[in-house]
Amino acid sequence: MPHTAVLLAAVSEDQGPGNTLRVVLLVALVGAALLAWFLLRGYRNDDNSD
Repeated sequence: MPHTAVLLAAVSEDQGPGNTLRVVLLVALVGAALLAWFLLRGYRNDDNSD
């Protein structure tokens, strides 16, 4: 985790907080999509369940 903080700090020094916020938002959206997929796959109907 410390490496991630150093990487984000290096990015924000060069280009301001805009790119850092974009990275955080992108990671959050991908994580939300994966979480939704993981939770919703349990509601899928199995044709071979009989």
